[in-house]
Formats: sequence, structure tokens, C-alpha cells
Amino acid sequence: MRGWSALVGLALLASIPALARGQSPAARLEGMWSDPPVTPEGLFCFFACTDTGLARLNALLDNPANDARPFQELQTDAKRFEREYLRDLLTPAARTRYPFDPAEDPGFLHCEPWAVARQIFAPHQLEIRQRGAARLELRYGEWDGRRTIYLDGRRPGQAAPSAMGHSVGRWEGDAFVVETSGVAGNIIMLPDLQAMGEHSGELRIVERYTRSTDGGSLRLTATLTDARSFRQPLVLKKIWRWAPEQQIAPYDACERPTEVKRGQVRP
Repeated sequence: MRGWSALVGLALLASIPALARGQSPAARLEGMWSDPPVTPEGLFCFFACTDTGLARLNALLDNPANDARPFQELQTDAKRFEREYLRDLLTPAARTRYPFDPAEDPGFLHCEPWAVARQIFAPHQLEIRQRGAARLELRYGEWDGRRTIYLDGRRPGQAAPSAMGHSVGRWEGDAFVVETSGVAGNIIMLPDLQAMGEHSGELRIVERYTRSTDGGSLRLTATLTDARSFRQPLVLKKIWRWAPEQQIAPYDACERPTEVKRGQVRP
């Protein structure tokens, strides 16, 4: 079995591009990423997660009293704890609308593509490509959403707020840092589709992307600031794995519901 394990390990390493010393920073992130590694952390952060939620999950996993409990049950417990943690960080006004009723979601009702505060935590594929010297494009499998990250520091000027806002990026060592402003009020995952909230037009997002040493995973730490919605900045995290074999297909399968039941949210 050791020989087989070694062959599998070599095959996996062969699928991960080498991070050569002479490689440009953008090339280290370029390519296709997709659903996270099948680990407790990866499963918990399939949409978004927090350090507080992860700490709760790890405490449950490390407790011998939980050895007979299935992982899904422990994950549900930790997610419930995490949602209450996030609820406490909302302003009183935002808390009255949390969790957001999915029956009021324009993506569900009208097939309206997700805005940036949901899109950055979308499941499945994320493709990163350099588009000339001054732009990086992020393309998402969910809704086939696309974002342009400007690398030349240009500011939005007097442009009206939009669903994706205006994003500028820079490199800090091996980390790619994106600052987004000019975002119209919309919906945010707190931390997933079962517990969504709302943000105002004051939202500012700072995203920090880093690739693992072995090249096999991409991590996002996003800090969201919105004085009208959050009592303090929210820090949400996400993980993708390297998936060069995958492709993004046109998103044309959305169907508008013929019947809507309101109030179908989890506590």
C-alpha cells in the first residue's frame, strides 16, 4: 500500500504547477480553483466561515464525548454557534432582518445574479486570469459572475454604486489584496445560504488571497466594514482547491419559482 500511496502523492503533485522563483505574483494565483479540500476545515468553510466557528468545530471534534457523533451533526452544531456569533455583531437594525428570508431573495425570485458580498463566497469554481498589465479577472462558476480587479490604482470617480462595486488590487509579498467600494446595498452570506443578511451602500471589503506552500489550495480572508449593518468589521474566510481539470459553463439553468412560501428560514 505504501507504493500505491507514493504513486498517488506523485500524481497529485504533478497536477499542481510549480511555484518557480521567477514566476510573477499573478501567475501564482492564475488558473482554476474549485470546491475546498475534503477536510473538516474545508467542509465547514464550503461557503464562508469564521475563526470563532472553526474554534467551536475543533473543540467539538477534540472532545472524546463526541467520538460517536457523525461529523455532519458536529458541523451543524458549530454552524449554529457561528450564526449566533455573527448575529451579535450586527447593528440592531440589521439584526431585525437576520436571517434574511430566502423568499425575498432576488436571485431566487427573479434569477438576478449575486452581488459581490455573496459572490466572493460562492461555491464551486473560481478562475483567476491576468488581462493585460493592469487588470486581473475573477470569474465564478456560480452565475458565471465576473469581476475586474484594477492593478493600476484607478478609482471609481463619480460612478454610481453597482452590484459588484469597484475593485483595486495590489500585491503584498505573496498575498493579493483587493479593496472594493462603491457597492450598492444587497445581500451577504452570514455565513451561508441558510443564514443571509443585508448590507448597506456603505460596505467596504478588503480581500486577502494567499496560496498554500504546496500550491494545492487558495485561501481568502475578507474583512467587511459597514457601520450601518455591522457593529464592528466582520472577518469571513473561505478555501478553494486547485482544480485545473474543471471548466465554467454558461449559467443558464435558473428557473423562477411558480410558488413562494415566505418565512422558510432556519433559526
